Amino acid sequence: MASVTFLSQMFRDMRSQKLRTLLTMFGIIWGTSAVILLLSFGEGIHMNQRKSVHGLGEYIVIMWGGRTSQDFQGLPRNREIRFKEEDAALLQTVPHMKAVSAEYGQGGVKARVGKVDKLVRISACWPVFAEIRNLIPQEGSRFINDEDMKYRRRVVFLGTELAEELFPGQDAVGQYIHLNGVPFQVIGVMKQKEQDSSYNSRDTRMTFIPSTTFKTMFGREYLNNIVFKADEPKNVPQVISGVYEALGAKYKFAPDDKEALSMWDTSEMETFFNAFFGGFRIFLGVIGAFTLIVGGIGISNIMNVVVEERTKEIGIKMALGAKKRFVRTQFVLETLLLVTIGGLIGFLFSYAVISLFPLLHFEEYVGIPRMSFSVSVAAISILGLIGLVAGYFPARRASDLNPVEALRL
Repeated sequence: MASVTFLSQMFRDMRSQKLRTLLTMFGIIWGTSAVILLLSFGEGIHMNQRKSVHGLGEYIVIMWGGRTSQDFQGLPRNREIRFKEEDAALLQTVPHMKAVSAEYGQGGVKARVGKVDKLVRISACWPVFAEIRNLIPQEGSRFINDEDMKYRRRVVFLGTELAEELFPGQDAVGQYIHLNGVPFQVIGVMKQKEQDSSYNSRDTRMTFIPSTTFKTMFGREYLNNIVFKADEPKNVPQVISGVYEALGAKYKFAPDDKEALSMWDTSEMETFFNAFFGGFRIFLGVIGAFTLIVGGIGISNIMNVVVEERTKEIGIKMALGAKKRFVRTQFVLETLLLVTIGGLIGFLFSYAVISLFPLLHFEEYVGIPRMSFSVSVAAISILGLIGLVAGYFPARRASDLNPVEALRL
């Protein structure tokens, strides 16, 4: 019966003060939407940037030869370190090494299809290179395999943009392309991917052929670089140390000679972006929380006004035997009801914005906002805390009224 009285009185007050109730709830709606949308868009931007970073490969290391900077075992400094394919094979024995590929490179190669000529860059590698560098073939195509390597087949895998330029409006797979006058059959075309960094050229404009075919064609002895990947991101430093030890033992340089090998550890870039966007999401969350706090302050002020208006009513209730806990609970429940309704509308509004946003096709710039579980929990926690705080102090003030003095007002 008491709960029915609570609800009927609350809805009666809300009907009598429609404008005040709507303005109060608007603060909560706007604050809830701000928290959810800011955190969701922050998550979307992070995922979009992470996807672009992973376009080069996930937690990979690109390694070039350098020059020794220390005398070692009677050998002078400033010796040049140059890699051969056998060095890439040697690194497969390094603990926690997941995949490693040799890579040759050649720019300024003339590619011809019919009357169309393009200057392209060739990357000659091993089959595992596709896994390391996230080169995913389109449906109905493939990357280089072991048979291509064994028989030195003249086959080529094309980047997306290059395939469209050489074979506009056509299926490139199965057709032929001449590289420096030598015919190569197209065996695959890469799926489109985001890539914000590279060390030669964007993969969408590259041609990939077997390393064995490249050696036959160009007679190259030394590699351009070696690309490798650890089995777990946390093991990247250990794998790098193992690479220095393995190659140091072969080429006679000190394992701590960092000038002997030049490495680009992309996991460091990933760590930086994760830390940056973690702080960015916290910043957005704080802005949204403060917006919600403003709405909570508005509710608290409104509830204080309600206490003023209902002072005599509170005095009558307490004179008839109502306890302080009864009065306090009534005002806290009224506050939580306003917060709950406002929060629910804010959630629905945010969900509608997040659901409709992909239709605008802005994901290339800001990604796709995601209302993750953590975002929802954060918003609900902040909303509940603000609701309790906003309602407690007016409720305590109402319950502390003296019934005699309240009836005089």
